[in-house]
This record gives sequence, structure tokens and C-alpha cells, in this order.
Amino acid sequence: MATLYTQQSNNVRKTYFLMSIFFVLIIAIGFVFAQYYGNPNILYFFVIFSIFMNITSYWYSDKIALALNHARQIKREDNIDLWNTVENLSITAGLPMPRICIIEDSAPNAFATGRDKEHAVVGVTTGLLKMLNKTELEGVIAHELSHIGNRDILLSTVVVVLVGFVSIITDTFLRSVFWGRHNDNNKGGGVFLIIGIILSILAPIFATLIHMAISRKREFLADASGALLTRYPEGLASALQKISNYSGKMQYANTATAHLFISNPFGNVGLKNKISGLFSTHPRTEERVQALLGK
Repeated sequence: MATLYTQQSNNVRKTYFLMSIFFVLIIAIGFVFAQYYGNPNILYFFVIFSIFMNITSYWYSDKIALALNHARQIKREDNIDLWNTVENLSITAGLPMPRICIIEDSAPNAFATGRDKEHAVVGVTTGLLKMLNKTELEGVIAHELSHIGNRDILLSTVVVVLVGFVSIITDTFLRSVFWGRHNDNNKGGGVFLIIGIILSILAPIFATLIHMAISRKREFLADASGALLTRYPEGLASALQKISNYSGKMQYANTATAHLFISNPFGNVGLKNKISGLFSTHPRTEERVQALLGK
């Protein structure tokens, strides 16, 4: 019988499997492009550039996320109840006290970011603080702290960068094909051209699907870990239900950081959002609640 413990281990294994596929995809794209242009340096460039992007995102991901969402860092005296909740749960989880930020937004939501547990940030909206009671807020904070403890915050940043990198290189290839720039001495150029065009079309779609799958698995894992931390899964389940019933979207919602939040910042109510939910980085609330309550 599946439990919170087995769900954690299964999600970890599946996530690493998906990440392995992602890296194989990048290598395959680089190889095809290098063969088509007859220049092995292209593959080296892809690898070096991806490393550069990863390093940049590693050091500045938290600052970028906070700026994009207009998050304001607070001190203990600014919100004693929130501060004490984060501090107590951090001690229970064996984590350093993260920085705390508040977003002035009526939409209920929360997120975690940072490169590691020593440089982590937990953010909540004013709407979340007004909507949830104490046990529900503890469930949400425990969920975000679990992202930190499970190293999800770093993983999410890396995946975002890689997805963006795949989109850039495939778009560049298609543009170069359109303008007829290729290696005329490559006898197999026609074959690699067809393969390259197919990869250029499918790779961004596949990369996005991997991004979605990893993000969804991580949300389930953080739900499970958060429930274990508070020993009260009903609190987080109730919070998720309240959050999902909110009809509006966040004022500064954007696709770049949407996956960092506990719930889709673009909203969950309405036919349009239900259809777009098929392509969301977040699993359906019903599935998360059922997993938490063991139904």
C-alpha cells in the first residue's frame, strides 16, 4: 500500500530518471547540429554555454525570483506570527532559518527559492496570510521548507535554465536553416537537416514536458515531506483546497517563476484555466489532496 514514505522515494527516482533523459536530449541536439554544420566546436559551445547559464542562475536565481514577483524581505517585528511559524518549523526540520519575504498580493500563494538551504528564501502573499488559519499556514510553510530540504529550489532553477537553453539553440538552428547557412561539404547534410528540423520542433515541446513532469513530481514530494514535518496532513490539504478555490491570478504572475509557487499563480478556476492546467507545472489540487489524505 502506497504511503507518504513510498511516494517520496518513487518521486525521487522518477525525477532523476527524467533529468537523465533531459541531458541526453541536449547532447543529441548538440551532436546533430555539429554534424549538420560540420563543426564539432558547436557541441562544445553548447556544453560551455549551458554550464555558464547554470552558474549564473545558481548565484542569482533568488534575487531574480524576488524581483520578478516584487517580494519584500521582512524582519521579525514586521509579522511575528509568520516569523515564529517559519522559525519553529525550520528548527523541527533541522534547517537554517531562511529569509522571509512578503508579496503584496490578494491571491493566496507561497514559494521558496535560493541556491541552497543556507541561502534560502520563503515567500508568502498577503492574501495567503489573510485566508489561512494557523494549522493551514503551518502546512504551507512546511511544504516550502521541504522544497528547501529536498534541494528542489536548486533543481527547479537548473531545469528552467536548461529548458530555456534548448529553446534558444533550436530557434537559432531553425533561423540559420531558413537563411541557408550550413556546411556544403557535408554529404550527409540533408539527412542531418531533416533530423535537426524535427529535433528543433520537438525538443522545446519535450523539454517543457520534462519541466512539467519534474515540477509536478516535486510538488507531490514536498506535500508528502511537509505533511511528515507537521504530522498533520489535513492542514496542508485544507490550505490547498482554499487556495485552489481562489478565482483570480497573482498581479505579477509570470511563466519564468510560476513553478516555484505552491499553486498555479495564473489561477485555477474557469474553463480556460482548466484546459491550460493540462500543460501546467502544478498537479491538480484534487490529486494532491487525495495523496495527502491517503484516499
